[in-house]
Amino acid sequence: MTNPDTGQESAASPFIYEDDALHEECGVFGVLLKESGQDAAPLVYYGLFSLQHRGQESAGIAAAAGKNIEVRKGMGLVGEVFSPETLSSLRGPAAVGHVRYSTRGSSVIENAQPFVSRFKLGSIAVAHNGTLTNADVVRELLEDAGIGFTSSSDSEVIVNLIAKNYKKGLERALTDTIQFIKGSYALVVLTEDALVGARDPNGIRPLCLGQVEGGWILSSESCAIEAAGGKFVRDIEPGEVVIISREQVLSFSFSEKTRRAVCSFEYVYFARPDSVIDGIDVYGSRIRAGEILGRESAVAADLVIGVPDSGIPAAIGYGRATGTPFGMGIVKNKYIGRTFIAPDQAVRERTVSIKHFVIQSEVKDKRVVVIDDSIVRGTTSRHLVSILKDAGAKEVHIRICSPPVRFPCYFGIDTPHRRDLISNGSSIGELRASLGADSLAFISVEGLLESLDPPGCGNQGGYCLGCFTGEYPIPVPGECGCSSAADKR
Repeated sequence: MTNPDTGQESAASPFIYEDDALHEECGVFGVLLKESGQDAAPLVYYGLFSLQHRGQESAGIAAAAGKNIEVRKGMGLVGEVFSPETLSSLRGPAAVGHVRYSTRGSSVIENAQPFVSRFKLGSIAVAHNGTLTNADVVRELLEDAGIGFTSSSDSEVIVNLIAKNYKKGLERALTDTIQFIKGSYALVVLTEDALVGARDPNGIRPLCLGQVEGGWILSSESCAIEAAGGKFVRDIEPGEVVIISREQVLSFSFSEKTRRAVCSFEYVYFARPDSVIDGIDVYGSRIRAGEILGRESAVAADLVIGVPDSGIPAAIGYGRATGTPFGMGIVKNKYIGRTFIAPDQAVRERTVSIKHFVIQSEVKDKRVVVIDDSIVRGTTSRHLVSILKDAGAKEVHIRICSPPVRFPCYFGIDTPHRRDLISNGSSIGELRASLGADSLAFISVEGLLESLDPPGCGNQGGYCLGCFTGEYPIPVPGECGCSSAADKR
């Protein structure tokens, strides 16, 4: 691989591991403490650790002490970016943090968050989870007005819009900004004396409110609130803005009533199983999906196993519904990242084999059902069928607890182009043959919705199913290669 700075060939090329899974873009977390002598950054640090599953490529924390907002961010995991010395330099009773997953082209420090803007009237920091579908248009308008950008991230559009409108006051600046932007977003915004949370009108990306002794928390998921020693209070509603100061918590809606369209993949795969999103227990939804999958597509088998980690609850549910014994037949290497050194092409072609391993004694001479959350490119499923049969499994039946992924996402999930989605244009029979499985079945769209809206849960319902059906809750730019869709901040 040629070094772009020196023009010389590298001794060993960094290889991007194409993980055969959908990826969330990021997680956001914010804390405001009422006592001015306290520091919020350590609590944000704990929260980001619990949101690490939402992004592993960069992490950052911005803290406010009086009129000054300091930010520290870097590439890598939370524990790699922050040291005790780094945390101790982030002083102040309010702070926001961010963990980020990016697409290949935008994995650079310039796109790491939070973004901080310092201007005549003050300073603000913004952390954003989601994707703006009109980012290019807004960016061009801001550039025409003389506003410069330091990154390719659509999140910097948000911080610049707020800064531009700040002379109107915080509440008006926020309202003008979020009525101008389109797409998906869960925002935490830090000013000199307030912490703000905002969620897009459809609620595509999650955001919730928590309370900690002497203060308040905003978080992408409820599990992170508990990690910081707080208690979950409620979800931020779609189209809601919450402004938290030392004196009070204000809430207002910035949009008319819009159809709720929470990303269904939050429950299928992205969220941690101990989180609750919009009143739905994530672990329980995965158990129910497995039970429904068993009801819809049972097959005679000796063992059901889940692909770690999100496939395991669904495998438990499938086993309960069908009476098939559950076992731990697959082990996952938890330490593989997307980027590592691959010295030659032969090694690169074997990268898929370093992620999953089979417990041979568990599967030998058995008919095995494998439960996974989704099929994207098909690489992982094909490999699992191969290594299970090599380990002595008599039959391998694949069951997927989401419908076939046939369309890209424009709202904050890193999906391949439609042509790279193996379920696009292939029949179930063709796909089964391609994977080498003895049988293959997906949960139906109706079954997935049933798993998300159990009787008596009181949830308002409404989910984005765009990657399954091609029907999106808001207009999308199309597969045009534009940065707001392709880079997916």
